[in-house]
Amino acid sequence: MTQGLPDRLLPGSPYPLGASWDGLGVNFAVFSAHADKIELCLFEPTGRKEVERFALPECTDEVWHGYLPNAHPGTVYGFRAHGPYQPQHGHRFNPHKLLLDPYAHKLVGQFRWSDALFGYRGHSNRLDLSIDRRDSAPAMPKCVVIDEVFDLTHDTRPNVPWNDTVIYETHVRGASMLRSDLRPHERGSFSALASPAFIEHLLKLGVTAVELLPIHAFLNDRFLVERGLRNYWGYNTASFFAPEPSYLHTHRLDEMRIAVRQLHAAGIEVILDVVYNHTCEADQLGPTISWRGLDNASYYRLVPGDPRHHINDTGCGNTLNLPHPRVLQMVMDSLRYWATAFNIDGFRFDLGVTLGREYTGFDQGSGFFDALRQDPVLSQRKLISEPWDIGPGGYQLGNHPPGFGEWNDRFRDTVRRFWRGDAGMRPDLAARLTGSADLFNHRHRKPWASVNFVTSHDGFTLADLVAYEHKHNEVNGENNNDGHNENCSANWGAEGDTHDPAIVDTRNQVARSLIATLFVALGTPMMLAGDEFGRSQNGNNNAYCQDNEISWMDWIQAKSEEGRQMTDFVARMIALRKQHPLLHENRFLFGDRKVLPGVSDIAWFDERGTPLTIEAWQDPEGRAFTLRRAGTGIDGNIEVLLLMLNASGGALRFTPPSPFQEWRVLIDTVAPDAPPGKLAASDVEVGAHGLVILVAKPESNAPE
Repeated sequence: MTQGLPDRLLPGSPYPLGASWDGLGVNFAVFSAHADKIELCLFEPTGRKEVERFALPECTDEVWHGYLPNAHPGTVYGFRAHGPYQPQHGHRFNPHKLLLDPYAHKLVGQFRWSDALFGYRGHSNRLDLSIDRRDSAPAMPKCVVIDEVFDLTHDTRPNVPWNDTVIYETHVRGASMLRSDLRPHERGSFSALASPAFIEHLLKLGVTAVELLPIHAFLNDRFLVERGLRNYWGYNTASFFAPEPSYLHTHRLDEMRIAVRQLHAAGIEVILDVVYNHTCEADQLGPTISWRGLDNASYYRLVPGDPRHHINDTGCGNTLNLPHPRVLQMVMDSLRYWATAFNIDGFRFDLGVTLGREYTGFDQGSGFFDALRQDPVLSQRKLISEPWDIGPGGYQLGNHPPGFGEWNDRFRDTVRRFWRGDAGMRPDLAARLTGSADLFNHRHRKPWASVNFVTSHDGFTLADLVAYEHKHNEVNGENNNDGHNENCSANWGAEGDTHDPAIVDTRNQVARSLIATLFVALGTPMMLAGDEFGRSQNGNNNAYCQDNEISWMDWIQAKSEEGRQMTDFVARMIALRKQHPLLHENRFLFGDRKVLPGVSDIAWFDERGTPLTIEAWQDPEGRAFTLRRAGTGIDGNIEVLLLMLNASGGALRFTPPSPFQEWRVLIDTVAPDAPPGKLAASDVEVGAHGLVILVAKPESNAPE
């Protein structure tokens, strides 16, 4: 018997779930509809030795609970669940396996891959019908009771309007591992994310939000560890409430809170990429670390008529059973925890279609969507969905309910193909530039619902997009079979690195035009960290397992002449977007509103200044056009913008459409360093693969 602790637990309370300290002791509560008994295992502070074990004395409404007097924050624990081991009926209880509390807010220790982590015998033969009796505790991290007192009264969220938002997708670890100005133990942590130098970089660019790849504690896949690799991206969640321990160099949760607060003080929002569609326990042959051992048949969607196997709409082996009220509660509790305990500004939902699936398929009125939209806290945060999964009817771009932004891969592919010079791209690019109304103009949704991107963590970086025609993923150890085969990319004359100045110039020009298109389009722009200074992954378009220089941001490269030039150009484009409301307008445009006599809010022309006809739109060889926007500028007066795009391989003369004479050149991607200035001639040369932006201030500023 451990000194100071009773010989048994008091009944306690079924609410709240998890471990809750009240100053006198700790209440433990965990859901399991099918267990016969749940045991609480206590460990000494390092988690290496079990010191006490108690049966949770009560079960109320399928929640097992007990109260441990005199326990305190810092108590290290885990669960063991007793019940039937009947895989053929969907039950996989095994009391020999130590289980993480699904609501644990902090973990201590690390996973150590061992056959003992699997609930069944015969792992090498892939037979899961016999129970394994080895104790998994030595190979498991443990849960830690924490004190939930925190003070966020002086932290004010920036609350940037959607139509003013510019997202910077980055990785907590990768953002700072090559930062020579930081002490080694700080690199890769939340402390580094909040460093003045990094925040200064974000402010120089002008981004308004960082979107962090998963920060939830995750498990490194065994097959990666055996290859000497790691699950760098972190889409393999082991806990929905605990941050990844390796991102906290101080081992304190306040390290993350301080980082969020520092970013907020700079006016920058924090969005978390969250993975609630599956867990790290994989399919029926995966390890037993938490949910599978607590109640496999409740937490996961199982194949009807064959509950030994998991439904795999995610491609990761299992699918969380969100239609189950307790599973939905866990997800909602997790989201509210991050929103309230850390003041997180928004969430990007990995494989969001999976979360919106009922047993009959994807449903805009699913329990998950309804719960989010009515929640007084979460409904006021930025909500972004990845609108696809691999299940039946899994592509749902534009079909999410109001209140959601959606990753728009149609924008990505169309912009890439247009600047690659593909035929017949003008009509689709026109739709993408104007907020993808064909996808989002319903239920009073706004253009910001289209989260536009040219690159993201998944795929080529911007530098690789213009340097490689084919993926080069050999270092991933899968014979280059992983990752997308079609990237809508071009190498412009040589595959990979080259010193040919003509090829390098073309690549830089195309990269600038890709970036410029991202920031002049209606919608919410998202850029990939490092694209602003030419970060390359050496042609790897699936670097999920590369926790090394392939994925990390190279800050020496950022300081190079070429890196500084590209960074300055990106910052200039973001500033231009902010200075001209027409570039981030909050309504769809159809050319049916007159701004000035003879001038509608939007119009389209060829390079000669002639309005595009239906026949011209249908011409597959048309690779150039002019987009005219007219409306109220930042000074309250009418202004007219011209976007001239030339995706052909040669320079073209563009004639601005009448009736305006006085034009100023704001941006020319062929001459990125040229300052804004008056257009000296009646027409303008737009170089090969170039984009030019002009502005005019009509003499009559009275809108019609």
